Amino acid sequence: MTASIEHIVSDPDIVFGKPRIAGTRFSVKDVVGHHLYNGIPLEVISAKWELPLAGVYAAIAYYYDHKKEIDQSFADDDEFVAVMKREN
Repeated sequence: MTASIEHIVSDPDIVFGKPRIAGTRFSVKDVVGHHLYNGIPLEVISAKWELPLAGVYAAIAYYYDHKKEIDQSFADDDEFVAVMKREN
């Protein structure tokens, strides 16, 4: 078993089934957004949101294993915001 699978789980009833840190509602995408897009160090993410550090690192590992899918999700979010801005 790899670390990312050990610490990352999915459940259709929690966070809409998005991969998340086990035992939390904090999604992999949340970690990626805070770390890669906002520049927050992984240790700070762990401390600020009281997340297990191993889970935060596993979230980044999971991201790199599923990069295309998660990057597409960010792109879809950006497109949704752009459409909403145009329509309103």
